[in-house]
Amino acid sequence: MSTLARARCTLGAHPSALDTALATAVLVCMLAGSFVDPHGPEGVSWELRTPDALSLALMAVGAAALAFRRREPMAVLAVTGCASVVESVTGEPRAPVVMCAVVALFTVAASADRTTTWRVGLLTMTVLTGAAMLAGPLPWYAQENLAVFAWTGIGATAGDAVRSHRAFVQAIRDRAEKAERTREEEARRRVAEERLRIARDLHDVVAHHIALVNVQAGVASHVMDKRPDQAKEALAHVRQASRSALDELRATVGLLRQSGDPEAPTEPAPGLARLGELVGTFHHAGLHVEVARADQGTELPAAVDLAAYRIIQEALTNVRKHAGERAKAEVSVVRVGPNIEVTVLDDGTGTDDGALADGVPVDGGGHGLLGMRERVTAVRGTLTTGPRYGGGFRVHAILPVRSRTDAADAVEDLV
Repeated sequence: MSTLARARCTLGAHPSALDTALATAVLVCMLAGSFVDPHGPEGVSWELRTPDALSLALMAVGAAALAFRRREPMAVLAVTGCASVVESVTGEPRAPVVMCAVVALFTVAASADRTTTWRVGLLTMTVLTGAAMLAGPLPWYAQENLAVFAWTGIGATAGDAVRSHRAFVQAIRDRAEKAERTREEEARRRVAEERLRIARDLHDVVAHHIALVNVQAGVASHVMDKRPDQAKEALAHVRQASRSALDELRATVGLLRQSGDPEAPTEPAPGLARLGELVGTFHHAGLHVEVARADQGTELPAAVDLAAYRIIQEALTNVRKHAGERAKAEVSVVRVGPNIEVTVLDDGTGTDDGALADGVPVDGGGHGLLGMRERVTAVRGTLTTGPRYGGGFRVHAILPVRSRTDAADAVEDLV
């Protein structure tokens, strides 16, 4: 830190000492000006003169008042203004007492608003100049009278400029602090959204594959002694489901790695292109699923494609867990105008331990349906779930074919 900056910090930490030093400097300047007479008998000549006692007293009072200019700026201006008026009327020759009034007016303008500055500045200028011109011993057009008018105007203008500069600097600081807070809030919001998305992915993967593993393991345990071939087939499905679960978990958890970490996941996220493979896993688990598609040629955004896949996966998992052993499911994917509609129906009785109550699993807290709703909301779609008339359950999702970014690009192309 430079010497000037260090001195500025020291003076800023002790404002009273700074005001006292300023008052002393003003007093010295007024005394120096009062001992010099610019109007000699032979024209303009500088001669030493001695001010009278009243002028010395007025200078002392004005300088002493400046030591309190930060605490009571209006009161200090009133005291210094009165001293200047008295000196303008009685001083012969006149001492520069008006200097302390100019400093006081500068302080008021630097601390008050612009309206107050205009009012106080005009009043001070009018009173001091009028007293000097009309009641003073000098002619009204004397240079000293015009100097009073000029210096009071300069004091008010300079103080207002300092106040405007301070306000501008403070506004920049406030804007920078607000921008920093906004960046931090945005970062926290994105982190929360990413955590929620990863939690949904983990729930979908674990719920689907663990349910299949549980079913196939139960089948293998049941037929191990009597039908070993069927038990081997069930165990093969268990191994395949567990391998798929591990692969998807590895890809999902891999998103948490840092950019410099090796082996970042490169496999694309699942979508409706893998719907047949997904339905096949449920067929192996003993769930009869019929698929009807009328979306040929439709290219979905990655987020919408993933949401559709996860909704079907979660809905079929709930059917397998809660609808009963003899339940059947129907999956339809249909393109309707600007949207794609995904529907999953089942005819289950819901009499198992995990039966649905008002569309929410009794034992699970409804995280599956909540995850579906969050996924649909994230892509600006709508989701409807509820029991069917006559038994069963229905999940219906309407997803936009175009994401918000794609729509914005299309509008820009048209423009």
